[in-house]
Amino acid sequence: MAADRLKQISGHLANSHSNGLLNGEVVIVTGAAQGIGRSCVLLFAREGAKVVISDLDEAKAQAVVDEVKAAGGDAIAVGGDVGADDFPEKILKATVDKFGKLNHIVNNAGFTYDKMLHTMPDESFDAIMRIHVRAPFRLVRAAAPFFRVKGSKENRSIVNVSSVSGLHGSVGQANYAAAKSAIIGFTKTIAKEWGVFNARANTVAFGYVQTRLTAAKEKGETIMINGKLVALGIPGGGKAADEGKPVPGIPLGRGATTDEAANSILFLLSPLASFVTGHTLEVTGGAGI
Repeated sequence: MAADRLKQISGHLANSHSNGLLNGEVVIVTGAAQGIGRSCVLLFAREGAKVVISDLDEAKAQAVVDEVKAAGGDAIAVGGDVGADDFPEKILKATVDKFGKLNHIVNNAGFTYDKMLHTMPDESFDAIMRIHVRAPFRLVRAAAPFFRVKGSKENRSIVNVSSVSGLHGSVGQANYAAAKSAIIGFTKTIAKEWGVFNARANTVAFGYVQTRLTAAKEKGETIMINGKLVALGIPGGGKAADEGKPVPGIPLGRGATTDEAANSILFLLSPLASFVTGHTLEVTGGAGI
């Protein structure tokens, strides 16, 4: 089955990468070894991009690189904590050393660290803000020379991943909601400051996407944060989908696949969105309308 899937991806790449929506462009994707990030990498490569795959787990990131290369694309892996002080310089150097330029950044890395507001310790709040707000800010700031280019007509953009939690709040996620709201304001500021350089910045606010962050917490998925294992998921999460039932509150009746999530990011990166900047695209299946 895996071999068939790889052959299918290879066929798509062979047929489309030379005239794809991102042909010859270079994209950094953080949190790209699995979930939405991995789907973004495979999709962007199919559309002709050269992709820099960043993840906390470098071995998993390299496995995605191997998928891309086996299918005829080009990518590199850069492991490490996006929140580390030296991370922006590290990933930008690797990008330029390999590909010589940078067109796009997708700030996708993130996780949840849920607690009810009245019991949430400082460490839970600070850890989420560090990865979801401070890290994107520091990477974008370091990448300024690639985007603040006078007279450039090249397609260049930044997409920051947000959430409906940042638009409407979410029980047990005061930290996550605050961070995902902050990234929207940050993105709009980039759009206003760098629009004169023909550089765009947009946000995607995802609703229910089927990833380890929305799966049942009982499945035992964890992430190591500051030497501590943090449980991921939602108690009883994904139950309706697992039982083949419509998901309440979503007109389309289901959560998005990671490929569907990646499609929305591709649109914002691509020339199809050449006059779209400062926008927050809600990808929710109609939830909240």
